[in-house]
Parts: sequence; structure tokens; C-alpha cells
Amino acid sequence: MSHAKPKYLNHPGSGRRRFLQHGAAGIAAVAFPTVLTPSKTHAAGKLTFLAWVGNSEPAVVGAFEEANKVKIESKYYTGGENMIALIAQSPPGSFDVILSDAEYVTQLRSANYVEKLDADDYPFDDFFPEFQKFPVPGFWEGNDLFAVPVSFGFLGVSYNTQHVSAKMAESYSLLWNAKVKGKVGHFDWYLPSLGCLSLYNGNSSPNPYDISNAAFAKLRETALSLRPQVKGFFDYGGMLSSLKRGEVHAMCGIGDWITGVLEKDGAPVTTVVPREGGIQFTEGLCIGKNSKNPEMAKKFVQYMTSPRGQVRKALAKAYPTAVPNFRAWKLLNRENPAEAKRAKMNLSDRNMMHDIREGRIHYRQLPVRQSQEEWNDLWLEYKNA
Repeated sequence: MSHAKPKYLNHPGSGRRRFLQHGAAGIAAVAFPTVLTPSKTHAAGKLTFLAWVGNSEPAVVGAFEEANKVKIESKYYTGGENMIALIAQSPPGSFDVILSDAEYVTQLRSANYVEKLDADDYPFDDFFPEFQKFPVPGFWEGNDLFAVPVSFGFLGVSYNTQHVSAKMAESYSLLWNAKVKGKVGHFDWYLPSLGCLSLYNGNSSPNPYDISNAAFAKLRETALSLRPQVKGFFDYGGMLSSLKRGEVHAMCGIGDWITGVLEKDGAPVTTVVPREGGIQFTEGLCIGKNSKNPEMAKKFVQYMTSPRGQVRKALAKAYPTAVPNFRAWKLLNRENPAEAKRAKMNLSDRNMMHDIREGRIHYRQLPVRQSQEEWNDLWLEYKNA
């Protein structure tokens, strides 16, 4: 069928009958659920899911599993390059559903790892307009759909409120402040941190990843000048523990997906978008090429983008995110107004959509004028300096 004008590319509010009713599921208490490798024999009652950590915790997918008599088996990755490598190393059809950051969907599509989707199957009419035809290359190719947005978040300055003032955190210059010498940390992935440092250098147009070779050389100088301030480079668990114990007082390139976990447990940490701007990560759900359970995979994507599925995703214990479904925001504000306010998904005050619409947020993308290898090499040089 033609996708010249997808049925759901309207403003939120026209509505559609929801896919699943509210189901009960316990809150997962473990940060790293068991990782299961897809088996060679793919039973009809199983759905294999490749995703970031925590996306298949019972509080998120339990209701779907119960309603559909299906078991979701997950394999977790860290970073887009790791995701691509895992798919390449696995037999065709190993993953029914793939959670991908927006900037990597183009690579998934180019490698023929994902199926083309029918836009009419998904609730785009419930989404904020900014997410109905998401502009980062990958989700859409013309009118062909390959990934449905499921969550997003902002990356900026994250800090310990007992050691860093809100005024200090208004700029990435905080990272060079003598008060945080030896207390700066990084998530060990080049794309988020270098994107933020690129914004600090003024590379906001067209975006912090589309820069000249001269600007890239300047980015190298900026990064190396920061190295004496840095305590370490951390994985997911290391970021949580270093911030919680106060070993790190400031980070760039992370966001509420980390500080929100700690903040909800009472830790004195938060994340802000500084005056130079922030980076937006956006996650989408794809159906894997040659999925052995394609109809169930479609149901799962529909559930995770429905209001109830979106609220469960927003409240995930492993890492909280914002969600693109406007009806989910209304549901969250009705059921958990305190979390809606904390996560800046409130409807009666300034929220995350204001930052997007004011042009303060820049989509995370892959490098445009340099190769991924060049940016990754810079990151390795920075780490080893």
C-alpha cells in the first residue's frame, strides 16, 4: 500500500482503540536482568529482543507477556556499534525485535537487518508532531518506515547538587572548573560526550556532528584540555556507583536516564540542558529481518508505543526515559504526577517539548564529515592521554 500520506501523521488527539488493557507487573529490583541468547529453535511462544539494559524487566513487559502467553528473551548491548556487531555475529532471524538508537537505524537498514514496517499499524496520531515523521535519517526513508519511536531523552550536564550549584551547571565550562578537578566522569562511549563538547565549541549548526575538519581539530584540543579534570570512564553500573558514592561530581554526555535512577532513590544528582544546548537520544523499535514471530513482534511494538506501554517504559527501573506518545503523558500525569513533574513530562508547566521547540536540543547523529573511526580514535586518544 502507498505511504504517501500515512493515516496517523496527524496531531495527537484523534485517538485509536488501544492495543492492550492495563496489566499488573511487579517492579524489577535488579539493575541487570538475566541475559538470554536466542536459541536455534524458535518457539511460537517466544520473542527475542535485542536492546539496551533493562528494557525487558517485568515492570515493562510483564503485562504483555501475560496477555499474549509469550516469553520475551533479551540480549543486551551497550552502544550502537556493539548492537550492530551482535547482529552481524548472530544467525539470520535471531532477533524478532531490535531497540535501536535513531542514528544506527540507517546501518541496520543498509545491512538488511530490519523489515520495512506499515505506518498504518502504529499509533502515530497519538505522538507529538515532532515524532510523527522523525527527521533523523533512518526511521523513515521517504515514505517507507523502518523504526517506530519509543523513547527519548536529553544529554547535557549531570552533577551532584551538594558540590555543584545550578549556576555553575548552566554551561559545559563547569567541567573545567577547579572545584571539580579530578571529579569529572564520562560514560565510556564517544558519541554522547564528544557531541556535548562539540556544542561547547559552538558547533550547533547544522548539528554538532556535522563539523569541518578544522572544527574537528578544535574538538580534539578541547577534549585533551579537559583530560586533567577527569577521574574515569565508566560503564552503566560504574556511572551509577560513582555518582551515588560522590566519587564523580560532574559528567557530560549523560542525562536523566542515569541521574533519574539515582534521584528517585534520593541521591543529590540531576541533569540540565546548559546554555550551549543539549543532545537528544531517540530510541526506536524495529522488527528484525526474517523474524520467526513477526506477528507477535508487531504486537509488541504496538504495545510498547501504546499509552500504557509508554508509561511502563517511562517508569523503567533500569533507566527512565521520556516518551513520544502524548496520550501516555496524560496517563502519567493522572497516575503519577510527581514522576511526571520530576521527568519534565508535566502538562501544566515547562516540559521537555519546550526545549525541543525552542531549538535548544540537537539530535544525536553519526559523524557526517569525518568517519566514525576518526571520532572513535579521538575518544581513545582522549582516554589514554
